[in-house]
Amino acid sequence: MSSSTEAVKQMASFAEFYPYYLGEHSNTTCRRLHFLGSSLGLACLALLVYTGQWYWLPLGLLCGYACAWIGHFVFEKNKPASFSRPLYSFMGDWVMYKDIWTGKIPF
Repeated sequence: MSSSTEAVKQMASFAEFYPYYLGEHSNTTCRRLHFLGSSLGLACLALLVYTGQWYWLPLGLLCGYACAWIGHFVFEKNKPASFSRPLYSFMGDWVMYKDIWTGKIPF
């Protein structure tokens, strides 16, 4: 296990983790792919609620993670934070999504 992975695991709060998370998403294309994946995931969730068809749930997860991982491995050239801090990473994705919508983070 690398020392950076260990440092991430030692972070005691989401407030401490989020600046690191943003640093791992400095590439604009990576952020855009995260935004796309999250939007598709929300659309699939809405379709699940509307239709009652449960296949929308795994499809939404697939859309979200596929977009994010392409962003990391192809454009950002790093390993997703979800590998070391899955809950904080999930929270970070939605905070970043909100921050993009509100203009706090450039799209």
